[in-house]
Amino acid sequence: MTMALEIFRALADATRLRILALLRRMELSVGELAQVLGQSQPRVSRHVKILCDAGLAERRKEGSWVFVALGTPSAVEPIAAALDAWAKAEPDHWAVADAARLAAVRADRAASAAAWFEGHADEWDAIRSLHVAESEIEAAMAAVLGAAPMETLIDIGTGTGRMLELFGGRAKVALGIDRSSEMLRLARAKLHDMAHAELRQADLYALPLEDAAADVAILHHVLHFAQQPGAAVSEAARVLAPGGRLLIADFASHDREELRLRDAHTRLGFADEQMAAWFAGAGLHTARVETLEGGELTVKLWLGRKIGASLREVKAA
Repeated sequence: MTMALEIFRALADATRLRILALLRRMELSVGELAQVLGQSQPRVSRHVKILCDAGLAERRKEGSWVFVALGTPSAVEPIAAALDAWAKAEPDHWAVADAARLAAVRADRAASAAAWFEGHADEWDAIRSLHVAESEIEAAMAAVLGAAPMETLIDIGTGTGRMLELFGGRAKVALGIDRSSEMLRLARAKLHDMAHAELRQADLYALPLEDAAADVAILHHVLHFAQQPGAAVSEAARVLAPGGRLLIADFASHDREELRLRDAHTRLGFADEQMAAWFAGAGLHTARVETLEGGELTVKLWLGRKIGASLREVKAA
C-alpha cells in the first residue's frame, strides 16, 4: 500500500506524467527533458526527484550531464498499462506536442554524432586501414555467437553502441557500458529506437551488475586500451551466469609501436596463450578462437564460456 501511495502521489502532476511518457520512449538528460517540456532545468530536476523517490525513474550522472531512465519494472509496468488503456479513451494533446519536440532532440543528437565522427574520421580510418574490414569482423562475431536469443547482453566499452545495434535485437535486456560520457551520447543518438537498450557510464573494472546477471558479454576492440586486461576479463566473467559467454574481439600480438604513442593503445595485441590463461583464471573455458587476417594487423576472436553447472552438463553429454 505504501508503494502505491508514493506512486500515485508522484503522478498527481501533469508534468510528471509527461516526463514518464517521454522516458518510456527513450532515456533523456535533464537538459533534454527541460528542452522538450519548455521548463527550467531546476524545475524539471525537482519533478525527476519525485519520480525517482517513487521508483518510477532513476538518475545517472555522466560527466556534467545527468541522464534519467525508467525506474524498476515492478513500479513502471502496471502504471504504463493503465496509461495506455486510458489513452485509448481520451487522447492526450500534450503527448503529440511532446513527441514532436522529442523528435527535435533526437535530430540534435544525430547531428552532434555526425559532427564528431567527421572531426575524427582520419583517426578511425588510419586504424581500420590496418586490418580486415569491420564488416568481416562483425560477420565472424555473429557466426561465433550463433543465432540463439539472449536474455541479457552486456557490451563493455560500448563506444558508439555498434555491438548493441548489431546484437541487441536478440536480447531481452541490452546494456552498454562506457567510461566516456561523449561516447555514450553518440550511442544514444544511434540507439534511440531500441527501447530495451540501456546505457550506463561505468568502469570496465567495476561493472554495475550483480554476479551472474548476464548470459553474454562482449569486449570489442576494447582490451588493448586496458591497463589491466586480465582484471577486465575477470570482471566480465564475474557478471556471467554459469554457461554464459564472453566474446573478445581484438588484435593478435603485433609490433606497431606507433599505435601506443599515437592512439593510446596500452597493449600491442594479445597471444592465444595469454588470453587462455586469463580465461582460466577467471573461471572461463576457452570455447573457440578465430583468426581474421587480411591486413597489417591480425584480428582475433576469443570466446570463453563460464564454467558451471551448464558447462559440466554439456561436457558430460
